Amino acid sequence: MKIGILAYINENTAPADAIARRCEELGFESIWLPEHPVMPARFAPPQTKVSEEAYQERAGDWYARIPDPFVLLTMAAAATTRIRLATGICLVPEHEPITLAKTVATLDYYCGGRLLFGVGAGGIPQASAIMGVDFRRRWDVTREYIGAMKELWTAQESRFEGEFVRFAPVKCFPKPRQKPHPPIHVGAGGITPNYQRALRNTVAFGDGWAPLAVAPQRLVEDLKTLKELCAQAGRDFNALEISIFFPVELRDPRETIRAYEAAGAHRLVFNLWAPQKNDPALDNLARRYLNA
Repeated sequence: MKIGILAYINENTAPADAIARRCEELGFESIWLPEHPVMPARFAPPQTKVSEEAYQERAGDWYARIPDPFVLLTMAAAATTRIRLATGICLVPEHEPITLAKTVATLDYYCGGRLLFGVGAGGIPQASAIMGVDFRRRWDVTREYIGAMKELWTAQESRFEGEFVRFAPVKCFPKPRQKPHPPIHVGAGGITPNYQRALRNTVAFGDGWAPLAVAPQRLVEDLKTLKELCAQAGRDFNALEISIFFPVELRDPRETIRAYEAAGAHRLVFNLWAPQKNDPALDNLARRYLNA
């Protein structure tokens, strides 16, 4: 089982290079960094059953302080040599797709092909509106942007004609180090209600699925559905990588890992809030899960 860390880094924590270096020293397989370009000062709760007041208290300020993940991943890349570097997750429709494709390809090329591209569409309607995204169609935009980026990553001369993005033949370099491109992990499903859409999008354009807080017994059922959708689309289910953010921990780490392995997961990604230098929480996760 691969074990990764989702690190909430900001100006009040240890810097990304120090945290990534420590994660690599301890033996974690990957470090994932989240994204929120801006946060509304006031907003309704996202697609969860948490009240607005509780959500603001728990996450509002943290989300508002999230730096640009690509800048932090560049710092992490310069400080490490082995650990996989990942967006957890990049809000694709809140970017211009040509420059996002350039950023992803450049980072993957210069980090030696270690990038995992976790993607999502956003779950806060007010934030989507601020960024010029129609919240109801955010996944339509995401799907098309990913298609345009794949064209930019793989063709020597790229062109694209879509509803949301179109461009005449262009040259866009460097190409990613990984071929045909960094693995795309669809970060959707779990505590949000629309499982079917998450699974369909994974089949449509993903190389992996990365839901949030899915228990092992639920994952078994979800992966049966995902396998059926792959068969209908002519995709190889076994080529998809399954990562679980915020895994549901059982009585002991070995039991947790065994349960998720049996369910079909390949990676567990644990949350690390406000990491500090030589953070005991990080060391504790390493002791519990890297030696389980």
